[in-house]
Amino acid sequence: MAELDSLMSRIGGRFARSEPRVRVREYVSGLLAGLERKNGWTLAERAGEAGPEGMQRLLRKADWDIDGVRDDVRAYVVAHLGDPEAVVVADETGFLKKGVRSAGVQRQYSGTAGRTENCQIGVFLAYASRHGHALIDRELYVPRSWTDDRERCRAAGIPDEVEFATKPRQVIAMLERALAAEVPFTWFTADEAYRQAGYLRDWLADRDVFYVMATRCDQQVNTRADRTERAEVLIAELPASRWQRLSVGAGAHGPREYDWARRQIDGTWASGRGHWLLARRSLTPNRKGEYEIAYYLCYGPARSRLVDLAWTAGSRWHVEEAFQQAKREAGLDHYQVRTWRAWYAHITLSMLALAWLAASKTIAAKGDSPIPAKTRSLLRYRKSAACSSHSCSPATTGPTTSGHGRDGDAADNTKPAYPTTGAAATHSPECRCSVRGVNELLLAHAPVSPVTELCAASGLAVASVPTSDGSSEGECARESGRAPICIIFDANRCSSNAREGT
Repeated sequence: MAELDSLMSRIGGRFARSEPRVRVREYVSGLLAGLERKNGWTLAERAGEAGPEGMQRLLRKADWDIDGVRDDVRAYVVAHLGDPEAVVVADETGFLKKGVRSAGVQRQYSGTAGRTENCQIGVFLAYASRHGHALIDRELYVPRSWTDDRERCRAAGIPDEVEFATKPRQVIAMLERALAAEVPFTWFTADEAYRQAGYLRDWLADRDVFYVMATRCDQQVNTRADRTERAEVLIAELPASRWQRLSVGAGAHGPREYDWARRQIDGTWASGRGHWLLARRSLTPNRKGEYEIAYYLCYGPARSRLVDLAWTAGSRWHVEEAFQQAKREAGLDHYQVRTWRAWYAHITLSMLALAWLAASKTIAAKGDSPIPAKTRSLLRYRKSAACSSHSCSPATTGPTTSGHGRDGDAADNTKPAYPTTGAAATHSPECRCSVRGVNELLLAHAPVSPVTELCAASGLAVASVPTSDGSSEGECARESGRAPICIIFDANRCSSNAREGT
């Protein structure tokens, strides 16, 4: 795990003592492991500790600079994914809770649940480039019902100096940190939840940060002809020739294509800058027979093309993918903590784990794997007699989903289900099996640890599929000292049983 060791060395200076420095590596390794739940108890058990006290102390009280590690995560992401044409995305995600004592919890709308629930809300910045995407900053939203009750805040460890801040204000605070750190990016985007904060758009324009921000159909927009009208009315006035069909990246079912159009609106057009109202129209009607239209307010270089604005709007999906990956693969929502500090500690370490996955995938794609050549050679798989004696079928290609940077908008559904670049590229699988509903597998005869390292360096989920007699359906027979490893290339399509290694 050379790259993980490198990342741990990067953050090592943030710890005053060796004990939390060692334990944080165990914590992050546990977040990346194939555990069903990733909390203090399970992480401690995996680390060989008798109880969760050490892991809980790491989050609650241990002497380390949590915000400093956040800054290191951001710098690490930039080092591996950095691109001047990247997009920074703001969005929020909910963490469902049962009690009322967790910092910031209350009944509020959660996009995760799609309804009002008792939950905490985390506001995040994601970084998306052609190299990949990861989370680079976070803030816990603390509702006014909390900040108006300082005793309740103190009980949850919320510092007295923390005052109520709207989610757009939290986004501004995170963007200020990104700008101060000189994070390379060209565009910023956010969804409709932030459209009412005109002060956020003003803040961005004042600092010449280009943006594409979703808004509502009834948004009042000023034209360059001193006319004010609803966004939907202004777009409806456009002739059919102004609409263009564009792909804004690959989705789960192929290219995400829509019809797009824009028109100039009032704003500061001096110094080579421009403002537009952008519209995205679905290609298929909804249940009412209507073609749904989404609207965006945009600011950027006057020479910006329609495809530039459309691509930026489509980049918002990277943060959704990052949330899904962080929750599924890095335990983002697996915490069982109540205090302010513990929330930030866990979320920051989960972001670190996700950043490592993204960076490792990029390293593998560049063919610069941190895994030694000797280990990589273990995947020079040849079909053995043991394999041929079982029900293995020839490898076939299948769809995979991935985020793209600005340069790509082709569908990903023609790619093989195994890596086509990096260390594993030269050895395509010869044996594909179906184990409990998992349909994207590569079985390799190799010691567990090296194969696990190689897969992790490629950003792949790894799960062992043992049975009582040491084999599984369609699996190559176990050789002495060598355990069959099931490498899952499309975690979204595998069953929970297989992911858990049961």
